[in-house]
Amino acid sequence: MSDEPQHWAPRDPSAASASPGDDEGAQGAQGKAPGRKGRTKRPKRTGWRRLFPTWRMLLGTVLVAALLLGGGFFAGYQLVGIPAANAGADAQSNVYLYKDGSVLARDGEVNREKIKLSQVPRTVQQAVLAAEDRDFYSQPAVDVKAMFRAGWNTATGKGKQGGSTITQQYVKNYYLGQERTVVRKAKEFFIAIKLNREQSKDQIFEGYLNTSYFGRNAYGIQAAAQAYYGKNVEDLTTAEGAYLASLLNAPSQYDVVAHPDNKPAALNRWNYVLDGMVKEGWLDSGERSTTEFPVPGEAKPSTGLSGQRGYLVQAVEEYLTGNGIIDAKTLATGGHRITTTLDKKKQDAFVAAVKDNVMKKRSGDREADRNVRVGGASIVPETGEVVAMYGGVDYTKQYVNNATRRDYQVGSTFKPFVFTSAVANDSTTLDGRRITPETYYDGTNKRTVQGPQGSTGYDPANEDDVDYGQITVRTATDKSVNSVYAQMAQDVGPDKVRETALALGIPKTTPDLTASPSIALGPATASVLDLTEAYATLANHGRHSAYTLVEKITKDGTEIELPDRKTEQTVTREAADTTTALLRSVVEGGTGSAAQAAGRPAVGKTGTAEEDKAAWFAGYTPDLATVVAVMGQDPESGVQTPLYGALGLDRVNGGGVPAETWAAYTEAALRSSPAKEFDLETAPGSDEPQEPGDEETGTTEPVTPDDSPTGTSPSAPTATTPSAPTSSTPPSSDTGTGATGGTTGGADGGTTGGTGDGGTGDDTGGGTGGGTDDGGTGALGGGFIEGVRGTRDPAG
Repeated sequence: MSDEPQHWAPRDPSAASASPGDDEGAQGAQGKAPGRKGRTKRPKRTGWRRLFPTWRMLLGTVLVAALLLGGGFFAGYQLVGIPAANAGADAQSNVYLYKDGSVLARDGEVNREKIKLSQVPRTVQQAVLAAEDRDFYSQPAVDVKAMFRAGWNTATGKGKQGGSTITQQYVKNYYLGQERTVVRKAKEFFIAIKLNREQSKDQIFEGYLNTSYFGRNAYGIQAAAQAYYGKNVEDLTTAEGAYLASLLNAPSQYDVVAHPDNKPAALNRWNYVLDGMVKEGWLDSGERSTTEFPVPGEAKPSTGLSGQRGYLVQAVEEYLTGNGIIDAKTLATGGHRITTTLDKKKQDAFVAAVKDNVMKKRSGDREADRNVRVGGASIVPETGEVVAMYGGVDYTKQYVNNATRRDYQVGSTFKPFVFTSAVANDSTTLDGRRITPETYYDGTNKRTVQGPQGSTGYDPANEDDVDYGQITVRTATDKSVNSVYAQMAQDVGPDKVRETALALGIPKTTPDLTASPSIALGPATASVLDLTEAYATLANHGRHSAYTLVEKITKDGTEIELPDRKTEQTVTREAADTTTALLRSVVEGGTGSAAQAAGRPAVGKTGTAEEDKAAWFAGYTPDLATVVAVMGQDPESGVQTPLYGALGLDRVNGGGVPAETWAAYTEAALRSSPAKEFDLETAPGSDEPQEPGDEETGTTEPVTPDDSPTGTSPSAPTATTPSAPTSSTPPSSDTGTGATGGTTGGADGGTTGGTGDGGTGDDTGGGTGGGTDDGGTGALGGGFIEGVRGTRDPAG
């Protein structure tokens, strides 16, 4: 047999079954074999090649994976929408600022204050980009390569690294949460892509800066600027911005004040940020080389609304809502930046004055001292701006603001309004003499007030029941003589007196502002702030400007419009200036002489509420009007209490502690300002004596009160010639609201004085025969007097 290879055709299995005679069929079959295209069977994979998939398998796998990924992406993109912001993302505090921009208080739980991107210095923006995402403005919403790199580094033990873009971080902060789950990461991925299509890069970057956490409970870069450097974001330097940007990577660890041991790591991160800025062309290398690390300030513990903060915030909120600037519901949403008119130095001076003149004098051994409360307010007369306010010892301990409450009688601090009204209305006495500082009045104790038709039945007592006889209005003001001012109110007309008080700034809704002769003695319960506004009008020559506590307010960087400020001449300059001239002597030698300690020209008036439950001093210099009130209130029951024995004194009167506090504050508040003299234009003839007529020196005939309710006629006063004062030197103590019922009840308080304490007369001061009038607000039951309890009327 030949060794040559044989090219035989495959045997046809059908040939074996063919019949011997079927040669043609066999030949035919063999003849077709060479031309047939036969299939070559692939040899089986053997050895190591069996471990690897074929290229067909790889291609199929890739195609299937691509289909799955594409379908998954499509499904995810369709199913995952942009959700609403998470619960804490929009939460902000309202920030209250002093006039100089320093922070007064924050009233929200979340320390966040949103700002516009335009408010952030360019270099600070670039510092954040250098720290977190240098290609933010040029890259897509997500960086898949960075994500895989971060995942690989984490998996291989190189530490946890962030692979998220700024867009993804913003989505996590604003829409999702901080949990580390696959589901959250998947949502973050799709939301970021969608968000990038719906918002601009600037909008996303602004949102990121407002939602990122910087440590020290500071959310957002504005809160961080305040927390670390005590300044607004607009004032940050490049170095400070780079440090804040460094904090984003590890807020707590990189706080070099809280963790000084971590300062090397913080410095490394800070240098990384600055070097990145140089690399990107955002910072000059020369400036970089001279940049020093900006050590942040000490972390300040959250004080909330303690101390005066709560009172001030409450007053500002009441001002905003009360004047229709913003409603309470909107204010509660937070995010408002409110610049007040409050002057930090003056505010601190007020607190110090109260502490030194009142609080330090309290003793735990004296029961009365636990009832002492203080309220104060200070206004710039020309602008109406409230520059300082004292609401109480601590808002977290005493919630009622003593500067704005309206439940203590103002006492004799109301008397100047009576005189202002007299001058403004060219009023005359009953016998036709013009009312001026030199007009004589009968200062007899319990002298019955006379009207055009005769006796009114109202006979207020003077302090200590002192008879002053014929005295000028000036002297009556210095000594705060009740009988004179009650008669003056009747001469002017109680309605006109009330109108003048409203024109000066006393609110129309003030309780117990009743148009009757007793209005002169101050039964009205205006607030300290109300009274300050009225005195500021006198200081501003009769031009009234409603007080304001807010200079500017913004919400998320957008300014909210404030009402136009109006200043109106509500009383004539002559009336206001003549009143100022009259009040000079109160400070120079009257009941308010303690105010001389202010060390500059000043005027004022003292006052005391019924039963010495409050003592006041209201005064002003040409450039500052201030009122101080010391009040008595039981801390447990809330009941108003007399101040007898408080602060180690037999009684607290307006010329004592309140005037001393006023002087200490005014001296400190104006220490850096030159003293100013009053520029006054008084009414013509103000210094001309107006001698009393026969009617003022004769006896008083008892007649039926001209405006008293139907009932028993009042008992007639003894017809005697007015006696001289009981001593050569009238008492210098302040004459406040007294405590004893008078002889006759008068028109408002019933017919006889009864056993009332002379205050509001609503219980026992009405006496008998008072009809349906129980004394109401006027305390005209003869009992509303100034000062300590006088001799009780025998008939009472």
